[in-house]
Amino acid sequence: MELEGINVKIRESLDAKNKAREVALPKARQVIRSASLAIRAIHRERYDEAQKHLGDSKTALVEAQSALKVYPEIYFAGFLQDAEKEYSEGMATFALVTGTPLPDPDELGISYPPYLSGLGEAMGELRRHILDIIRRGKLTEGERFLTIMDDVYYFLISFDYPDALTPGLRRITDLARSVMEKTRGDLTTAMRQHQLMGALGNLDDKLHSELT
Repeated sequence: MELEGINVKIRESLDAKNKAREVALPKARQVIRSASLAIRAIHRERYDEAQKHLGDSKTALVEAQSALKVYPEIYFAGFLQDAEKEYSEGMATFALVTGTPLPDPDELGISYPPYLSGLGEAMGELRRHILDIIRRGKLTEGERFLTIMDDVYYFLISFDYPDALTPGLRRITDLARSVMEKTRGDLTTAMRQHQLMGALGNLDDKLHSELT
């Protein structure tokens, strides 16, 4: 029987794939961790620190991709796409908040579906940024970022493809719409309050001048 030869051949193949997976999996986790740290730094306006974390995320991602490039069945198993999505979210958040050009997926070295999903999830981070702006009373700036949210949302809904081609994108886009509408409501309320306070201030000044 040829079982011994078949055994060796299969075992060598599986051992090589398992070794590649064991290299790539912690790298993918590092991608996600560094991207998360970058987003936290962005909200604290520590942009140099954010760029460092995004650089670390990119390095880990390239290493994970390199380990799996000859094993597509593992490359597309899911965990690497999750890492690409988180890296995309970090890069998109940085660009949207700082006003720098939005990165191209080919330049980032990631596939298109994770890029789109990451961009969609960055909408939640943009909402957080707008709420910070509202608390500082910079309502005009908040309007500008809300317009950016609109642009990103309509960009995302233009990709109306089956879930097999863009996994999870429809759900993420629906969430992005919800986030955008909540943010619009928060900004509208803040603007009305600001207008009301201004009117009350003007009335108080008028009454004060009439009394004196």
